[in-house]
Amino acid sequence: MQNIHLRSALLSLVILTMFLGIWELANQPPKAKQAMTEYEILMGGSEPQARVPNPSEIGKLAIEELSHPFYDKGPNDKGIGLQLLYSLKRVLSGYLLAALVAIPVGFLIGMSPLMHKALDPFIQVLKPISPLAWMPLALFILKDSEISSVFVIFICSIWPMLINTAFGVSSVKKDYINVARTHELGSLRTAFLVILLAAAPTILTGMRISIGIAWLVIVAAEMLVGGTGVGYYVWNEWNNLDLTAVVFSILMIGVVGMVLDLLLARATKLVQYVE
Repeated sequence: MQNIHLRSALLSLVILTMFLGIWELANQPPKAKQAMTEYEILMGGSEPQARVPNPSEIGKLAIEELSHPFYDKGPNDKGIGLQLLYSLKRVLSGYLLAALVAIPVGFLIGMSPLMHKALDPFIQVLKPISPLAWMPLALFILKDSEISSVFVIFICSIWPMLINTAFGVSSVKKDYINVARTHELGSLRTAFLVILLAAAPTILTGMRISIGIAWLVIVAAEMLVGGTGVGYYVWNEWNNLDLTAVVFSILMIGVVGMVLDLLLARATKLVQYVE
């Protein structure tokens, strides 16, 4: 098993090196444009066009930004670490609120066919609505961009958790419940010690899906409302025509999203192992 992990890591490193090398070589500006003088530009020559930055340029910026990630020099000049913390705060606030609602309601739906049939039409209507479609209404009602962003994360996070919880609870083997009854466990103890533990891997899978969606949505939400956060950081750097910073921030979004997914994937494996 360790040999497979090592080989896959080496293969990933080779693929990454080849990709970055091709990118670096293919994205070099033509020598004719490099040699253009200021006099030629003043005499009517066109300025060199903007281009996607090279990996070396992005790496240089990454070293500079990650050396001091939490600086704060004003509303439009904050470090990438600080911007990521703003985004994570909003994501985790909305995500945890969604979990507090989705898991109990999903548990109820999974246990009761009557509640499932009663609530399913509402779920099917609300689930396909884009989370960002709620933003104007949230801003109008809540009058606060921060709380509105948390609300949007709440809305996008709740459905995968609720549906997976309901499915996991309804899929618990009847033998487990019969054994609990044989041991004369009460309803609450059966729910927490038997049903919840048996459904835990499915519930965590839903939570893993939700955190990925929440991290996707917060970037778009922050682009809309502005102020702070990694989404605002990307949009602000685009307005400054700093493509190097834009690509760097995109990579940081991907890295943080990967870490969040890995944490929940590890939790899911741990629960499966305990089970």
